[in-house]
Amino acid sequence: MLTIEAADRLLPSDGPVTLWVTGVRLVANRPPQDEWIWVEGFRLGSSGRHGRQAQILVRASKLPPEGPTR
Repeated sequence: MLTIEAADRLLPSDGPVTLWVTGVRLVANRPPQDEWIWVEGFRLGSSGRHGRQAQILVRASKLPPEGPTR
């Protein structure tokens, strides 16, 4: 699960989004300094229920570092 703030999205038209992530893809056609990635998954509502599927262009720095969290 990943909460993506509007400032971390390329097109933040509908504000922050909480996403149950199912995939991440690199963006090949963007300059390296932009560092955007596609995050795919299902939007989660305030109750935690799965909503519609989404693909969101997100700053790469938004992803958590690799490895287990403690």
